[in-house]
Amino acid sequence: MQILTRLLVLLLIVPATFAFTQTGIIKGRIANALNNEPLPFATVQLVGTTQGAQSDDNGNYEITGLTPNLYQIKASIIGFKEITLSEIQVTNSKPTVLDFAMEENSTEMKTVVVKASPFVKTEESPVSLRNIGISEIARNPGGNRDISKVIQSLPGVTSVASFRNDLIIRGGAPNENRFYLDDVEVPNINHFATQGASGGPVGLINVDFIKEVDFYSGAFPANRGNTLSSVFNFRQRDGRSDKWGFKGTVGASDIGITAEGPLNDKTTFLFSARRSYLQFLFKALKLPFLPTYNGFQMKIKHKIDAKNELTFIGLGAVDQFALDTTANKTETQKYQLDFLPESPQWNYTNGLIWKRFDDKGYWTFVLSRNMLNNKSYKYYKNNSNNEKILDYVSQEIENKARAERTQRFGDYKLVYGVGSEFVKYNNKTYQKFSNQNTYNYQSAFNALKYNAFAQLAKKALDNRLTLSIGIRADGTTYNTHMSNPLNQLSPRLSAAYALTPALSVNFNTGIYYQLPAYTVMGFQQNNVFVNKDALKFIRSSHVVGGFEYNTPFDSKITIEGYYKGYENYPFLLGQPADSIVLANLGGDFGVIGNQKAVSQSKGRSFGLEFLFQQRLYKGFYGIVAYTLGKSEFQDKKQQYVVSSWDSRHIVALTLGKQLGRNWEIGAKLRYQTGLPYTPDAAFSNIKNIWDRAGRALPDYNLLNTARTNAINTLDFRVDKKWFYKKTTWNLYLDIQNALGNAVAREIHILDRPLDALKNPIGEAPTYLDANGVERYRWKTIDTATGNLLPSIGLTVEF
Repeated sequence: MQILTRLLVLLLIVPATFAFTQTGIIKGRIANALNNEPLPFATVQLVGTTQGAQSDDNGNYEITGLTPNLYQIKASIIGFKEITLSEIQVTNSKPTVLDFAMEENSTEMKTVVVKASPFVKTEESPVSLRNIGISEIARNPGGNRDISKVIQSLPGVTSVASFRNDLIIRGGAPNENRFYLDDVEVPNINHFATQGASGGPVGLINVDFIKEVDFYSGAFPANRGNTLSSVFNFRQRDGRSDKWGFKGTVGASDIGITAEGPLNDKTTFLFSARRSYLQFLFKALKLPFLPTYNGFQMKIKHKIDAKNELTFIGLGAVDQFALDTTANKTETQKYQLDFLPESPQWNYTNGLIWKRFDDKGYWTFVLSRNMLNNKSYKYYKNNSNNEKILDYVSQEIENKARAERTQRFGDYKLVYGVGSEFVKYNNKTYQKFSNQNTYNYQSAFNALKYNAFAQLAKKALDNRLTLSIGIRADGTTYNTHMSNPLNQLSPRLSAAYALTPALSVNFNTGIYYQLPAYTVMGFQQNNVFVNKDALKFIRSSHVVGGFEYNTPFDSKITIEGYYKGYENYPFLLGQPADSIVLANLGGDFGVIGNQKAVSQSKGRSFGLEFLFQQRLYKGFYGIVAYTLGKSEFQDKKQQYVVSSWDSRHIVALTLGKQLGRNWEIGAKLRYQTGLPYTPDAAFSNIKNIWDRAGRALPDYNLLNTARTNAINTLDFRVDKKWFYKKTTWNLYLDIQNALGNAVAREIHILDRPLDALKNPIGEAPTYLDANGVERYRWKTIDTATGNLLPSIGLTVEF
């Protein structure tokens, strides 16, 4: 504790010795969003001040002499929609670059400036769309600069465990989310990814690259397919064009470096690398598992000319999950060592985006490749001299191409395009469930995926009414039914009507399709793809409606109701998860879906959401979110039972305040009804089964009949910034789960003999049951996952 105190004092004192005059710069370019033509004489104003600038003949502007702070910035010009950007950080260490892409007004509004709200609302998605800025991500209490944790402040988002980043949106499964980084699809945004789902414990994306994030929990635009619950559009900033710059970050779990700058007059770059040192902390805490992750991210942008630009993006991870077999003294340590495998994993995504503008619109061409290499292995009793009871290696490779056109015809906006993917999947599995039950097979398949989409939008009645209609069709050569795009025809309709300038009623309905996980598609028995003719695209029908009210104080209130109906969800048969719909799995480490399945299950999720969101106003910001929801899927009797993600009530309160001398404090209080889970099966303590599984197996005859206690967490964050002539320092303290709330559930462990210190000695005794079957003696304990997690970090930018 004395070392930590001295470190804090040192960090508070040393930067003060380098103080310089504080001046900042905001500069950028203002252009027509449709054709990238510069807009001269546009006005850029810092809201609440007299400072501003006007764009020149090339659309460029610059505002100088600014005190480092967060600003709200407004750009306007007659004939175009006004744009307001909130909470823009200005520092002395580098210019803040803000480019404004202005959209033209409708024909009848050409001679006026249409006032903008600080909240994003598009023609295609007037409901269920939240825009999240970099300042909101960085300062979110308990978020630890991780977008998957930050969105837990918003309605409709369920959390599974304090150490997991699984995204449960409106009662859907973790595999129902899609992520795009500058128009390139990224299969997963977490380290230690769960294959067949989208979760993991640590975020992969470096938030220092991010300009803003669009989070769709419904009303998906037609150019975003293969999703049922959410879409995330991450938009990255460009690298510095004036000179090279660097940013170093030291946190509680990792260390990272970011570099950026010009490569020539037309090319800029961003690059970052990050490495964790959790393994040293876990070793000191005598935890039996040692995770290590490495992350890399890159963006290179080349402006060919005023009408053409090329962007390359890269994202990758190298992760290692090893066991520390020396940490085997306590019952908990032995229990974890019994079932946890060693799991090395790596993945990457590379993409090339060409954007070409013309007089009527622009084309976006995207080429990308992503690959996941996932391994998992375990020896009996973690001894390499014993037999392997698990040996798994799998690769998923996707090569993608998409061409997309955006243009306007008078008052109409049209987006259309086509896409294709060439998929390669291979799998080598050896898994021993008992002496009589073993999976041992190799599998590989190739498939072509293809899609086409179009969406048309129009404003009418003096911009009071906005209508949008879209259509999408997807297909794949995997089997005959899926190969016909007409079987996966996906229409959608959105409407928004402004009752007053501040109050609107919004609506969307649509049908969406998603391909089953490759782990399901690639499963084999006796060298036969047993699932091939039994699988279909998963279908979900959405209806969303609600009201939105924008106040004069940079805040809004929304109320939305939603209904999601599912069909053709894969129903799993045999080991390891017998007679359960795939939608109930995905909130844990490992692999899901690697077994026999048939597309037969239905589900439904419905609820009501309330949101009050206050952007930074007079030093305050806050979010009040409440969700009332229900999520159900069919069991093996085709009766509806609550899903693993059925959290009836979710309340999230977030509040922050800017203080003097560049201090900022924030807090987040979150309450969530406990989640359902399936009790342990009575046959699990059969010696032959336990020796291979290492833990109790669920009894799916009692599917989700138990429920954990409620989740009640309180997070705090304190930031202190120093702005100097050439550097910016940010010291932060982030405390997750300050109340120490633990999510408990009853599990079985082996009843080993204990010594005087309650530590196990020797092996658990066995006995013969009435049928002569050898079983372990076992007992139940209440597990508690959720400890107070303090985190201190420092970033230095120069």
